[in-house]
Amino acid sequence: MTALEPSDADVATEAATEAAPPVATDSGQDGILGKTHRALSIGIICVVLLIAFEATAVGTAMPVAARELRGVSLYAFAFSAYFTTSLFAMVLSGQWADRSGPLRPLVTGITAFALGLLLSGTAGAMWLFIAGRAVQGLGGGLVIVALYVVVSRAYSERLRPAIMAAFAASWVIPSVVGPLASGTVTEHLGWRWVFVGIPVLVILPLATALPAIRQMAGGPADASEPVPAFDRRRIRLALAISLGAGLLQYAGQDLTWWSLLPGAAGAALIVPAVLGLLPHGTYRAARGMPSVILLRGVAAGSFIAAESFVPLMLVTQRGLSPTLAGLSLAVGGATWALGSYIQSRPRMEPHRERLLMGGMVLVAVAIAAAPSVLIASVPVWVLGAAWAVGCLGMGAVIASTSVLLLKLSPPEEAGTNSAALQISDGLSNVLLLAAGGAAFAALGGGAVGAHDLTAADASHPAAFAAVFLPMAAVALAGVWVATRVRVVRDGV
Repeated sequence: MTALEPSDADVATEAATEAAPPVATDSGQDGILGKTHRALSIGIICVVLLIAFEATAVGTAMPVAARELRGVSLYAFAFSAYFTTSLFAMVLSGQWADRSGPLRPLVTGITAFALGLLLSGTAGAMWLFIAGRAVQGLGGGLVIVALYVVVSRAYSERLRPAIMAAFAASWVIPSVVGPLASGTVTEHLGWRWVFVGIPVLVILPLATALPAIRQMAGGPADASEPVPAFDRRRIRLALAISLGAGLLQYAGQDLTWWSLLPGAAGAALIVPAVLGLLPHGTYRAARGMPSVILLRGVAAGSFIAAESFVPLMLVTQRGLSPTLAGLSLAVGGATWALGSYIQSRPRMEPHRERLLMGGMVLVAVAIAAAPSVLIASVPVWVLGAAWAVGCLGMGAVIASTSVLLLKLSPPEEAGTNSAALQISDGLSNVLLLAAGGAAFAALGGGAVGAHDLTAADASHPAAFAAVFLPMAAVALAGVWVATRVRVVRDGV
């Protein structure tokens, strides 16, 4: 990344000639699609739409790619490679955006994202395919944090809930269309076209968003202040957390005594890195920013870890086809967007803490209700309805934590704090998924890394209950964390 990094002299010269971005204001009537923000909103929503479509479409084509490249045994690393590099890129993007504005990390991220897709799509061996996924992870990590900085600088506090709701809505169509379109392309044209075709979509976001970002959010937060140096300690901690996460994922896929070694090494790397990268007091839910970041991890980790086992449970215990099992959760995309829309309404702002608490209650209830379909007399639609309720809660919680983070962050710290939020989100996903997978395997669920259904066909129902019920308890703990997000001043 150093080759793309601006020199101190270049940044100093640019800062001297470029005015600081204007403070985000609005007339009180102009919305995110009004004249002031229209081009910017359309552009960054298209970026999110691109990421959403990639996430839903590529996952469908990946099993075929792994078989053709004779790399099924390395299948899980195609996912973990993306995750581990994105953790590092999030920290880098936060510092880069705070230092010189979000434009450069965003452009670099979109470019790396597209190049990673092309590398995977043209790979002749599985290791090249995984390398492409790692490059994608770098791009994705850079983009997601840079987008948060754009929102913090270009949108007033009144408009931020609305743009976050639009981000959530951008996932609805890809969640339904992405797998179907990817499956059709994979079947008739080949899996490679899924990967090499998506980069074409990069052109529209770049052409639409970049001029508006340059005008409304370009440059450092305060051009009159000296340009801060990169915090090398945080960069080293970011490398440690990425490597540690990779080792933990490897250990979770190989449940043998030997896997304790990489697992212990991963934990030794992650613990000090997390303490150094997340705000002080996060682990004990200190009021304000630390609790916002902790709540994001609790919500995302418990829900995603549980959701990962829903299709498998429906296929192996209720006999649904993989397609029907996936479609049973499709309505969740719409209710997620609805929850995000609800939190964006101005009348909800004074009640955001209660909204967070209610959202976490819905998430906990949905996860706890999911294993009810293990009882043969319970219709399968019950799980679909429960998951729609859980997604409603998640839409409110995820968007609200993003809004609160930007509200509590000074402009010059928006990048660093956004990176911490994404680290909490991503790291909790892998840790809770690894814990759930270990419990699943220990109770006869088969190897989590197996991507055929043979091993799982003999799964004991208790193995699924051992995943869902603890995750419901984690989500319920999030209700208490939600009571800690409000900063108490002068006893009020």
